[in-house]
Amino acid sequence: MDGMGSERLTVFLADDNVIVREGVRALLNATTDFDVVGVAEDYEGVIDGAGRLAPHVLITDIRMPPNFRSEGIDAAKEIRKRHPGTGIVVLSQYDDPEYAITLLADGAEGYAYLLKDRVAEGDELAKAVRAVAIGSSHLDPKIVEALIRPVSSDGELSASEDDLLRLVAEGRPYKRIAATLGTTPSAVAADVEKLFLKIAQGASAGASGALARLQMLHAAIIEREEVGETLARLLPGGLTEKLRAEGRNIGQTEHMVVTVLMSDVRGYSAIAEVSEPAMLARQLNEHRGLLNDAILEHGGTVMQYTGDGVMAVFGAPLPQPDHAARALEAAMQVHVRQRDLDASWEREGLSAFPLGVGLSTGEVAAALLGNDARLEYSIVGDTVNLSARLQDLARPFGKVVLSEATYQALPDPPATAQKLEPTIVKGRATPVHAYMVDALAQGENRWPS
Repeated sequence: MDGMGSERLTVFLADDNVIVREGVRALLNATTDFDVVGVAEDYEGVIDGAGRLAPHVLITDIRMPPNFRSEGIDAAKEIRKRHPGTGIVVLSQYDDPEYAITLLADGAEGYAYLLKDRVAEGDELAKAVRAVAIGSSHLDPKIVEALIRPVSSDGELSASEDDLLRLVAEGRPYKRIAATLGTTPSAVAADVEKLFLKIAQGASAGASGALARLQMLHAAIIEREEVGETLARLLPGGLTEKLRAEGRNIGQTEHMVVTVLMSDVRGYSAIAEVSEPAMLARQLNEHRGLLNDAILEHGGTVMQYTGDGVMAVFGAPLPQPDHAARALEAAMQVHVRQRDLDASWEREGLSAFPLGVGLSTGEVAAALLGNDARLEYSIVGDTVNLSARLQDLARPFGKVVLSEATYQALPDPPATAQKLEPTIVKGRATPVHAYMVDALAQGENRWPS
């Protein structure tokens, strides 16, 4: 890669209306940091072109040939399955906030929703492309206004409350709101709860409906940020055949003991605030490639990327008696290789990605969901939630936090493991017992750069 000045965001355009398509292309070509690498006018064209070119961003209409229903959205989701780092900008003629919320509720990270008749106004298109390229979301300002006007027009909100309401309506998760306001995610969560309560107490009938839409959007965003209990991914064909060969039916639930890995970039929102989008998109893709390689090399299954985080499982869909050891090896490899990648980025003047990784071992309920055309694999249970809480404890950089069950499942616990003081974490009434491993010291010289 060349230096920062040479990086451009690659964009693929999809719209059956040639006038709209070429108009958007002209807008993008007028901006020096975008490179339109391909176009398509139907579902198959998007799958073939964007699937092959793997652009940073796909800009798509909602309805396209052959049936003019949701081909653009369906194609975008398929591309995201194949290339998780691809950002999606949806161009729509629908200015109903509920339509935008329904779309974004399926996963707002890396999605933007713009109205076609306003694309040429100001720099909204460029802002949306840059936002989704680095895993953020973006809503058309007209949609944002439609969301907040009914609940803020009575003058009952202070200036700071009105600013917070707008950030919520823009679809920002707690971490990004906190970075913007210079506070902490927990403080933002408390302020949003107070804000919604204040609005609800004095809401008129019209404001109540608007508040319900805001809460729907906010709940969807927070569910993605907080991980929730369900992880899903499109299964590779070969793995699907193996599962079916073992007699597992679609919808059939089984209970398995697994180890779940959660990784997160510390301070990613602050990094995004000061980084050039094209370079940050490149960094995010390189980081995800590193994560993917380490997880797959040790037999894990990448379940989902969420902005700057990853969720993976070891011991499912196929049982692995040594799943805890595999997960720890993968976690240590991620830290070692990210350290080396950070060093190469530093020589280019780029920000490092300090990581936190958490591992939790326990029973989950697992099932194949979907139909013959498309299957997803889902696991639910407290083990999933605990791994997310443990990764938040993995500080400073270079550490992996293991649940006590993970530690006990290791045939040869690492020498650097230190038992932590019992800790209360979100969602649990009793203290959690965990161990911290110095991944860099433990994994030194084990994996070549």
